[in-house]
Amino acid sequence: MAIDPFVTTFDEGALPPRDGPLSGLRLAVKDNLDIKGHVTGSGHPGWAARQAPATATAPVVAALLDAGAELAGKTHMDELAYSLMGENAHYGTPLNPAAPDRVPGGSSSGSASAVAQGLADLALGTDTGGSVRLPASFCGLWGWRASHGLLPAAGMQPLAASYDVPGLFAADAGTLLLGAAILAPETDLPAPRFLAPADLWAEVPAATAAALRPLLPPADPAPLLSPAEIAELQPVFRVAQAAEIAEEFGDWIRAASPEFGPGVRERFEAAMALSAEEIAEARTARDRLRARIRAALDEDGILLLPTAPGAAPKLGAGGAEMEAFRTAAIRLLSIAGHAGLPQVSMPLAMVEDAPLGLSLIGPAGSDLGLIALAAERFAARRELA
Repeated sequence: MAIDPFVTTFDEGALPPRDGPLSGLRLAVKDNLDIKGHVTGSGHPGWAARQAPATATAPVVAALLDAGAELAGKTHMDELAYSLMGENAHYGTPLNPAAPDRVPGGSSSGSASAVAQGLADLALGTDTGGSVRLPASFCGLWGWRASHGLLPAAGMQPLAASYDVPGLFAADAGTLLLGAAILAPETDLPAPRFLAPADLWAEVPAATAAALRPLLPPADPAPLLSPAEIAELQPVFRVAQAAEIAEEFGDWIRAASPEFGPGVRERFEAAMALSAEEIAEARTARDRLRARIRAALDEDGILLLPTAPGAAPKLGAGGAEMEAFRTAAIRLLSIAGHAGLPQVSMPLAMVEDAPLGLSLIGPAGSDLGLIALAAERFAARRELA
């Protein structure tokens, strides 16, 4: 059964109200971001039990509150953020109101669910391998993954620090732009040079391509990567991310032997078993992929891609089919992650009677201009109610 998306709710007036551009908007905050006086549980009861209440509020949270947003609550998430589907064995699965028989996506599951249910107007999440973008696609929301290093990471529980970034959800493009304008500096984005690489579009299922291709503006179909580089995207991400995750949580897991849900323990065990040689090879390959992707975009390239391979998987799905979906999703999502680039997921289509996002990936630091471009050029095409 789907659960309430909130770990903790805040009564109106619990924090002093402020006037500002976000006055009247309710903000939900993922439970791996600090709020002063509250424990940051990161989706796992064992981890939460060893944490003291935060002594300061994360800067990205504070900035939105200072701009007038009202704190609605902290939201559920996948265990320690190490998953993509939103099903938590300890706390349950927040509702995906756009497709109630399907997962909401994770790890920012509660943040996406809160906005999709109308319980919040804006929600903060974090994104390492797709944890804002995938829930946005699954729940029919606008979602923004920030350029790596653009927003302060203070007060954010790391997963894999060289990939981790804050991100934001909203139900419409205007609200996303309003919230992002508080966090990100203004940017001058040159006239866009749209790219829809045939090599990457060939990797997605036919139904996904058919739903999204009619929405594309004229775009250059030239390949972005070699076949060997496309094949590297997911395994390089898996190892490079996992190495950092093992550094962050490995000692605690070895000492405490905490309980994890299906698949999560196996991912942690695989991360802690990586060899130095595997890690070094993945990091070298990542550097090469990063340089290749950034060079292709230069200062004006806008990459157009499906956010996800398809609709959200059904609740309780598993096995080889789920693993194939996860692999295909990471192949798409890791492009921005490897290169540290901003990405905006837009709820523009339906497939299998469920939402499907189209993404814009822009040059590093172009975040606010990228969101404005999405709002101007795409919001009216087929924004979900």
